[in-house]
Amino acid sequence: MKNIRTVDLNLLAVFDALFDERSVTRAAARLAVTQPTVSGLLNRLRRTFSDQLFLRTSHGIMPTPRAEALAGPVKALLAQAQALVAPAAFDPATAETTIRICGSDYLQHAVIGPLVAAMRKAAPKMRVLVAPRPAGKALAELFARGEMDLCISAREVVLPELTARLLYRDRYVCVARKKHPLKARRLSVKQLCAFDHLLLDPMGVSFSGMVDTILNTLDSRRRVAMAVPTFHLLFDVLRSDDFIAFVPATIVRKRPDLKIFETDLALPAIDVMASWHPRLNGDAQHRWLRELLVKVARAR
Repeated sequence: MKNIRTVDLNLLAVFDALFDERSVTRAAARLAVTQPTVSGLLNRLRRTFSDQLFLRTSHGIMPTPRAEALAGPVKALLAQAQALVAPAAFDPATAETTIRICGSDYLQHAVIGPLVAAMRKAAPKMRVLVAPRPAGKALAELFARGEMDLCISAREVVLPELTARLLYRDRYVCVARKKHPLKARRLSVKQLCAFDHLLLDPMGVSFSGMVDTILNTLDSRRRVAMAVPTFHLLFDVLRSDDFIAFVPATIVRKRPDLKIFETDLALPAIDVMASWHPRLNGDAQHRWLRELLVKVARAR
């Protein structure tokens, strides 16, 4: 075991730059040193960790499994060290940093849009990058590399290694355009299955979803005539024909162009969660962001 007093901890910043940039040249530019200097520091890193860490390829450098395992802990350690020397206070009015947030199409409508509007008022110089929620491992890597600050998602897809907080609980409702021939406020299963349905499928691969699974247990089937990838398109199509669709209640509360129906289907609740990397728990800027998010979620 190496004595920590013999290890140059400045090498961790070099490792972090090499892992993020995947290029000795770009890492040198980021660190404001020469390329030969970074190459020399990489050799010291290899001796320190008894591993090659990064292998040269035609497209830059590729991390070894040992480097992949080190990336998250090194990033967290550097963040903690930065927090020790950074000012404890955070002033949103003057902050010029960038916040990166991801979430599904539904949560972009229901939460992220209102959050960004509130951020613009409180922190006008701050930049915000909003992205779709990537698949599990890709999201974990973004958090590990410090390339994502906050994820808004349903409870069932929250990554176990992240810190999470419940924002609110939503529910599914059945909707149709105002001119739809259905007049009852509560629809029977027979009435539900008598009209064509619209389905939201972000991946564009299926005509079946949660409602179909529930209907199968009741020995009933509906006809999904169209599957679309976004709520924007779903609402456009819904206004044009006598379709029926199931959507989260939050995003139809302020849509006077739609009818909302109750049904006898036992639809699961939607627990909307915020999640983030544990290393951000004590960060002043991130605490401000989380507090603002909670206010926005409660006022939705």
